[in-house]
Amino acid sequence: MKEHFKQTAALIAEPVRATVLWTLLDGKSFTASELAIAADTSASNISMHLAKLLNAGLLKAENHGRHRYYSYSRKEVAYAVEALGTLVPASSKKMASGDDCIAPVRQCRTCYDHLAGKTGVAITDALLKQKMITTVDNNFLLTKKGKKWFHELNIDADALQQQRRSFLRPCLDWSERRYHMAGSLAASLLDKMLLQDWMRRIKNSRAIVITAKGQKNLYDMLKVVA
Repeated sequence: MKEHFKQTAALIAEPVRATVLWTLLDGKSFTASELAIAADTSASNISMHLAKLLNAGLLKAENHGRHRYYSYSRKEVAYAVEALGTLVPASSKKMASGDDCIAPVRQCRTCYDHLAGKTGVAITDALLKQKMITTVDNNFLLTKKGKKWFHELNIDADALQQQRRSFLRPCLDWSERRYHMAGSLAASLLDKMLLQDWMRRIKNSRAIVITAKGQKNLYDMLKVVA
């Protein structure tokens, strides 16, 4: 176990590969060319790094037409990458907080397929406070009250629990250094909020904009000020 951990840590630590893994937190699949641009490297160099990430089981690749798209091999890789962001020194985050490009991401963003940032943590805190979810042995569990609340949003918790992926779990937020919720339930909640125009994606960014409709509903339903 220790040797495998050391190998994986060394693999992630390389700057180009770290940039690739961070870029994929956007939740989309990317071509090698797109990842090369993100990492500011050549086509031949990105191919070498992608091969290593594939061989390590951190990424998967799928062919669609003439293009080959890369994404995380499993959602746990995204959770681990997000959590690694909490290791960035607090002083670095304070300097970055004044950057107009960074501030929206810190406020509300996607963490692969679920909501993160200040808003994501606030929603999780509200669900805990209102006993929609509870903490047991450092994990999140959905309560009967919470199941009813999600059902009213047309989110079928029973069906989600039948899926092979994680249903509900804490995910350490790199900017807030606290937990937001992840898993299929959290992903379905984000999908619902986007579909109902409570929130909108920002092009070429992980940042999420909360609409006036979303602000009203989040406050009315959860007393979250977004």
